[in-house]
Amino acid sequence: MTTIKGVLFDFSGTLLRIEPAETWLRAVLAATGTAMDEAEIVRRAGELERAGALPGGSRPVEIPAELAGLWEIRDRDAACHREVYTALSRQVPLPRPELYDALYERHMTAAAWHPYPDTADVLAELHRRGIRIGVLSNIGWDLRPVLRAHGLDRYVDSCVLSYEHGVQKPDPELFALACEGLGLAPSEVLMVGDDRTADGGATALGCAYMPVEHLPVDRRPDGLRPVLDLLG
Repeated sequence: MTTIKGVLFDFSGTLLRIEPAETWLRAVLAATGTAMDEAEIVRRAGELERAGALPGGSRPVEIPAELAGLWEIRDRDAACHREVYTALSRQVPLPRPELYDALYERHMTAAAWHPYPDTADVLAELHRRGIRIGVLSNIGWDLRPVLRAHGLDRYVDSCVLSYEHGVQKPDPELFALACEGLGLAPSEVLMVGDDRTADGGATALGCAYMPVEHLPVDRRPDGLRPVLDLLG
């Protein structure tokens, strides 16, 4: 059996989790000085969640036909990513038109993302053991400042982001780029992620794969620790 010398981690739902939709909406209302009735805030937040308007949150209950094509390729291009998610949010009536762009901007801030309780400890231990660490994400914006703000970048050797390469998981090309970024053969790399289709696609290239559950941070205190046991 080939020894694992590197671990690739998905970002959203694996290392960090986006804030709840209601928190997201409230933060933007506060930042823009927009007043809304309390009951309406709760109602609109629920509608935004069902619309799938929060990147990293729930998938849309129903994708509008005119957005279906863009939805499938949303992580290949930054402009496409913004267009899709702001269009989804615009399905929900809000009191000011500028709120839709403000919501999108908010989700890219470090304050909107919360590391899972064991993320820092697991990354630190892998780093201590000399294991190469990469982040491999289907995403439409640069997550590196978020990692930096949470003190996680010190452990990460490489970041491969779909929108920077115009290709998204489970395409083997993206996994190949990520393995190259670690300087390792696919057989020496473990992929860890919450999406068994997108992240599990790493096995087609010869990587190992370990799934984690996409749960709120307070419901998954030690989902990443099995990585340490797996590597011995």
